[in-house]
Amino acid sequence: MYTEPQLNTEFEKERPKLKSFLLRMTASVEDTEDLVQETYIKAHQKLSSFEGKSSLKTWLFAIASNLAKDLLRSKKRWPETVTDICREAALGNRDFLQNMMQVRMTSQQGNFEIKEHIAFCFACIGKSLPIEQQLALLLKEVYQFKVQEVAEILSVSEAMAKYYLHEARSKMISIFDKKCALINKEGACHQCTELNGIFNPKQKAQEEVMKIDMARMAQSKDKEELFDMRTKILQNLDPFNSGASELQLLHLQHNKKVMDNYLKET
Repeated sequence: MYTEPQLNTEFEKERPKLKSFLLRMTASVEDTEDLVQETYIKAHQKLSSFEGKSSLKTWLFAIASNLAKDLLRSKKRWPETVTDICREAALGNRDFLQNMMQVRMTSQQGNFEIKEHIAFCFACIGKSLPIEQQLALLLKEVYQFKVQEVAEILSVSEAMAKYYLHEARSKMISIFDKKCALINKEGACHQCTELNGIFNPKQKAQEEVMKIDMARMAQSKDKEELFDMRTKILQNLDPFNSGASELQLLHLQHNKKVMDNYLKET
């Protein structure tokens, strides 16, 4: 049986990953903070019944996943066109752009880097998936749980966990292949280079793009490999603690507000 000090130690160790995981599920800083706190409270309440059949880390992520599902189950999924909708809204909102520029100029965490936007874009598009698929994708491909552990977290069979993962990967690969200009030169979405031009006007966009392995190798790698390169970027970024975190969190707050209004009208 685990003790309260052991729980506290493990929880503090995993807190940054729990926070980034919940942010990528909810797209809300406020909801994330609440769910992290609720995760600890539930874990503390149920600690005496935890039998240790899985790791403490897996158990904590299972609690967090269930809380996220409860929150999101009543909400509409974001559409695949989320980036297009939010781009138009951002370009038409002068106050928002001014706030972003102010953060860019004054904050130590206000940098704009294309790799950060790739992670941001992944999280937004991921919210177009069914909840179980979104969870399976993040747990396996970003937080590197084994399929067996994903199945335990989601309380499903390994076969079902593999199905969720396959469907999520296939859908995301299809969306990125049609939209992302970093991979498909005919893709419609140039937001990474557009935003780089706004926030880093002295940088040459193509030079910045070519710093990204995924973009540099787009012609030599297949779609599955390129998708794995995307997830590798997310693995190495903490959206709450990076050189671009304040800028990207402000941007995410804007997108959530835009999508909340959009979904109310549809």
